Amino acid sequence: MSSLDAYNKKRNFNKTKEPRGKINKSSKKLKFCVQHHLASHDHYDFRLELDGVLKSWAVPKGPSYNPKDKRLAVQVEDHPLSYRTFEGVIPAGEYGGGIVMLFDIGTYKLLEVNQNSFKFTLYGQRLKGNWTLIKIKDNNWLLIKERDQYQKRSAGIIKFNRGVKSNLTMSEIKKKNKKYSS
Repeated sequence: MSSLDAYNKKRNFNKTKEPRGKINKSSKKLKFCVQHHLASHDHYDFRLELDGVLKSWAVPKGPSYNPKDKRLAVQVEDHPLSYRTFEGVIPAGEYGGGIVMLFDIGTYKLLEVNQNSFKFTLYGQRLKGNWTLIKIKDNNWLLIKERDQYQKRSAGIIKFNRGVKSNLTMSEIKKKNKKYSS
């Protein structure tokens, strides 16, 4: 059983432009992405490449640059590495239906990993520095910005309303993909 079976079972690839799930060999430089996902609930999807897939968490309030903020991060099914650059519209009625904007992309260095935590350094366009994911119960984790030179470097994620690759806003992504947004 592949770690992407749950991902594939939840999607109808005849209706969505999301990539099919297949496990790839991880690259030498591990990659990450954060996608702003305007679905039934507005949230951010935080994804770290590990073991040929993207380990994924839904972060309702999005990442914070403030080390005092402990953001809930709900672990969801693994996603394929090809999802790292996905931006577009998941059709209404499909799993995760809504608009997906690529909020950040980059590489990361894994500092420590065990069953209950990940410590890593992000080298993104927007998110940089040291971060930790700590498991608190079941699929619930906390995403925490560590104290470093990048803490509080920004007024927050809200000021970023355009995708890092496309430079499109959510409404522009929806308009560009109107065939899929109903």
